[in-house]
Amino acid sequence: MKRQLARPIIGGVLYFLLIGSVLSQSFSDRKTNINQGWSYLENPEMNVEKARNMDGWVSVDLPHTWNNLDATDLDPGYRRSASWYRKALNFAPEKGSRYFLYFEGANNVTNVYVNDTKSGEHIGGYVGFEIEITGQLIAGKNEILVRVDNGYHPQLIPSHQSDFFIFGGITRDVWLKKTAESYLQDITIQTPKVSATSGSTRIVVETQSTGSTKGLEVKVEVKNPAGEIVFSKQLDVQDGQAEMSFTLKDPELWGVKNPVLYTAEVQLLRGKRVVDAVEETYGYRWYEFKEHGPFFLNGERLILRGTHRHEEYAGYGAAMPNALHRQDIEDIKAMGANFVRLGHYPQDPEVYKACDELGILVWDELPWCRGGVGDEVWKENTKRILVEMIDQNYNHPSVILWSLGNEIYWLPEFEDGDNPEKINAFLRELNDLAHALDPYRKTAVRKYYEGADIVDVFSPSIWSGWYSGTYKNYQHAIDNSLKKYPHFVHMEYGGSSHLGRHTESPVTGDGLINANEWEEPINQVQIANIAQNGDWSENYIVDLFDWHLRVSETHPDFAGNAQWAFRDFGTPLRPENDIPYINQKGLVDRAGNPKDAYYVFKSYWSEEPFAYIESHTWTERSGPAGVARNISVFSNADSVELFIRGQSLGMKTRDITQFPACGLNWDVLFPAGDSEFRAVTYIGGKSVAEDTLTVNYTYEKSGIPEALELSYKLLENGNYLITATAVDSKQGRCLDYEERVYFQCLTGGTLVEHMGTPTGSSSIKMANGKAAIEVMPGKDTREFIMTVLNQNFKGTFLKVPINVTP
Repeated sequence: MKRQLARPIIGGVLYFLLIGSVLSQSFSDRKTNINQGWSYLENPEMNVEKARNMDGWVSVDLPHTWNNLDATDLDPGYRRSASWYRKALNFAPEKGSRYFLYFEGANNVTNVYVNDTKSGEHIGGYVGFEIEITGQLIAGKNEILVRVDNGYHPQLIPSHQSDFFIFGGITRDVWLKKTAESYLQDITIQTPKVSATSGSTRIVVETQSTGSTKGLEVKVEVKNPAGEIVFSKQLDVQDGQAEMSFTLKDPELWGVKNPVLYTAEVQLLRGKRVVDAVEETYGYRWYEFKEHGPFFLNGERLILRGTHRHEEYAGYGAAMPNALHRQDIEDIKAMGANFVRLGHYPQDPEVYKACDELGILVWDELPWCRGGVGDEVWKENTKRILVEMIDQNYNHPSVILWSLGNEIYWLPEFEDGDNPEKINAFLRELNDLAHALDPYRKTAVRKYYEGADIVDVFSPSIWSGWYSGTYKNYQHAIDNSLKKYPHFVHMEYGGSSHLGRHTESPVTGDGLINANEWEEPINQVQIANIAQNGDWSENYIVDLFDWHLRVSETHPDFAGNAQWAFRDFGTPLRPENDIPYINQKGLVDRAGNPKDAYYVFKSYWSEEPFAYIESHTWTERSGPAGVARNISVFSNADSVELFIRGQSLGMKTRDITQFPACGLNWDVLFPAGDSEFRAVTYIGGKSVAEDTLTVNYTYEKSGIPEALELSYKLLENGNYLITATAVDSKQGRCLDYEERVYFQCLTGGTLVEHMGTPTGSSSIKMANGKAAIEVMPGKDTREFIMTVLNQNFKGTFLKVPINVTP
């Protein structure tokens, strides 16, 4: 499939694009990873020769970003500038061979130099690109220098006004590709018509050649999931490509529970000699969004059970290793999800590979996030990135939607950039381009109402119970959208929660604060905006998700939704959050530790038997004597029996129509002191899983905080966890104290900070009167000294002896 590619002029430079999928090789020497052994210079110098001769180069491995810590430190803003990368490669260039550098992603403007000569550039992050370096290579030592710039650039998407960081650097893998003078450039595999009994298939192989194409042939062998050859054909190369079609009888269908993949082995031949060889996997499946109705995959209704993923992680920023990319998708699958929105940009190739192999449907998104519509240069850049996104992810059966943007009208970068007529004209152009490149997938957009009828699938903004309304109005909201939009799927719902913060009186689904029994009923107030006025407790978010899932799992016409977002992530727009610069809407924290809400989703979606007593971080509770408190157990079992101190509180049957926890909740009169709870789950009368939790309960209400106390614990990694606790005059923990505290290591150690996690931020709001931070002790000292303070408490100090277990 030939693609006409835009070549925009940017800064007076005519930009030529080399585009092609990253292909899995059967030749081991065709593609070599070169992540190791680079040098890095944090300096925006423009001149390559001056940069090379500067002091300050340090050793790094790729992937790498210079924003892995400064994005989430306590200083406003983050470094948006340029830096250099350098690597030496020893070559004995072979005559008749061509060499390329393939970057899976670099943010945002990349210039590549080999032996002082500019080899090429790429403008735009989040998509892969390759640059040929054949002409600049010499025998012996060769020097590669790469300048990457993530500075403010209004002619690039996404907008710097987006609610996430644009991490600078070479943030994904880099490969050295070696080919012959003629090589396989791109393979496109289409499955235009699929059913349970047949799968039509079209394979287009594009080649590149600097020499004669006479005598070149393409051979394709397709193997089924068992490795058996089900199709084979050999064709001459005509005008740089070969195309073949066939129909497979009774194909094994790719699905979320059976993600089977076929393999196309492609060889480029000259006579009997194999010139080049690659492999591509693909799958047979068909899907449909019913008009004003549900979603179907392979002829059967499938509720889209989804979440969202930002490509970043505590300590790594966007420079995540492939193992963490894979772990994310495995964790999402383990939760029972079958759908993920890659917000708000194309992501690492490992993510799509994992979704293919694990059975996760994908909403892939063009990074047009906010900023409005721009000038002609902006438009050409945006169209080119769409072309690149579709081209490199085309063959993945997991991808079902090409999203053309998110909140695209907000905060225009250009004058009149939020004009709906101008935006609609360009959105139609993108929509037509997407369908021309891929006639067999759907397009989508989120939260741009004026363009809802332009794309195939639309998502309005519905945040019931968070930014507006109450969570009990969720069904009403989706019913209205089902009527209004022919093909409707709901992207983004949920809210923020601070790990470890709990309350006996969360806001209800009616928008009220239930008075604690120690309070006067007159203190009940309506809550108009939970995001601003709520307590960010885990209890409220658990209830919100529980209600949303009860609705979405039982609605007969709903296609499905995707919770925002799977993991907490960094954002420059939220410096005053409980953890500064962190969007805390995740089901897990920024280091992947589950919050209570994770288990709510697992109870609705997962097939693996489990039990979870709410909540493992709520081990200190209080209330008046004789007042029952509700305990929920989240489980996917048929029934659950709950015990306290060995005594059964009765068995309950799971009923999805009941709230909360599908009826698996008990009103409990807590005894004073420690009580062990044990939940035992049953499927078909057989015990399949259990969970335990010990809770200390007091009948005394906390007094006014009088001090912050510090304690320590030696961790398995050799670091120490320092915990600050707000206590009253009787040394009781002040469970309702939520003020911000500040940690400092005065001597002998280093804070593990700027992680954006509950134990990795030196500034953090307390959760039920407690906050903690990890400290790495110095190598040549016998103790370190800690302090914690805020406006009310001017400093508490603690000496920690090193290598002594408390």
